[in-house]
Amino acid sequence: MTEHSEATTPFARGRLLVVALLGWNDAGDAASSAVRALQEAIGADRLIEDIDDESFFDYSIHRPVMRAGTEGVRKIQWPSVSFSGTPLPEADKADPAVESTELAADAGLSVSSDNGENVFVLIGPEPTLRWRSFTRHVVDLCEREGITRVVLVGALLADVPHTRPITIFMSSDDAVVREELDIDRSEYEGPTGVLSAIGEEARSRGILVLSLWASVPHYAHHSPSPKATLALVDRLTEIVDVSIPHGDLVTESAEWESEVTEATAQDDEIAQYVGYLERTRDMVEAPEASGEAIAQEFERFLEQAADKKPQPGPAAFPTDLSGTPQRPMGVERRTTAGDDGAESDTESRPDEDPERGDGGADDQDADGGQQGPA
Repeated sequence: MTEHSEATTPFARGRLLVVALLGWNDAGDAASSAVRALQEAIGADRLIEDIDDESFFDYSIHRPVMRAGTEGVRKIQWPSVSFSGTPLPEADKADPAVESTELAADAGLSVSSDNGENVFVLIGPEPTLRWRSFTRHVVDLCEREGITRVVLVGALLADVPHTRPITIFMSSDDAVVREELDIDRSEYEGPTGVLSAIGEEARSRGILVLSLWASVPHYAHHSPSPKATLALVDRLTEIVDVSIPHGDLVTESAEWESEVTEATAQDDEIAQYVGYLERTRDMVEAPEASGEAIAQEFERFLEQAADKKPQPGPAAFPTDLSGTPQRPMGVERRTTAGDDGAESDTESRPDEDPERGDGGADDQDADGGQQGPA
């Protein structure tokens, strides 16, 4: 194991496993796309184990796929979760490290070194069966490889506007991680997923665990969300201390935002709802924001929509851009008191992927130490 005494965060000094599981934990394919970008950036193509035990998968949910093999012979590709790392270090790999650090600096990110040889990746579909056995097996592999930190990466559908920066929520149940990164513990209680099970098993064996979650606009959940992927990539870059090239993500993010803006403009109800989300987001982030001001904005929005049926609202919106009935997922509403004692309607950001259909959330609170109510 290589130690980096000048790493951007103490968390990045150990051996790390970065986890993303497709499906419920992966709204807009944002988490899996970000971790695949990391995997490609560090060249983590050394397969340590392909976890394809049939006891972990319901094949009626995760269908095997027929692929063309050598000499025209087809072969079934079974669902699996891959645990991989980088090839053994070679002396001639100094130049890519320098180049990657320069790319990160150009993007305004803080990366001190190439930490790729200390990073492992776990990615694949979320198992449907025997979660306890699966998580024990994953953490057994962590101990075998000397891994001391786990980063759980996910994305949830939430009441957020597509026109504002994607928020990444970070949290940890480990006091040392919270202190090092100036983040909070999540207070979420409710249904959860395999990411949470991996985190709990890892913590029980003394491995530090950090959760990163991106909020994806629920009304634009049908298409991949490159904007959320880009936000996760940038956060992973600093947390893991590895530069991840943006590639086409910046251009794709701009195009995605433009396409969603054009689509929402064609539906008055959705456009009105997006406007409400924008104003609320701006109010929450304004220095002078108060619970009373946010509550007043919410009341004004409801008054404007009162004559329309079905009525959109921040906790229940009737359709997504495709016209499919849609209930926002990953966010619950509760009343909280503002600085002046007035009550306001705020987002509840779940800690560990609550089950609300396609989306989910795992351990998560706030970015930069801002606690999200749960």
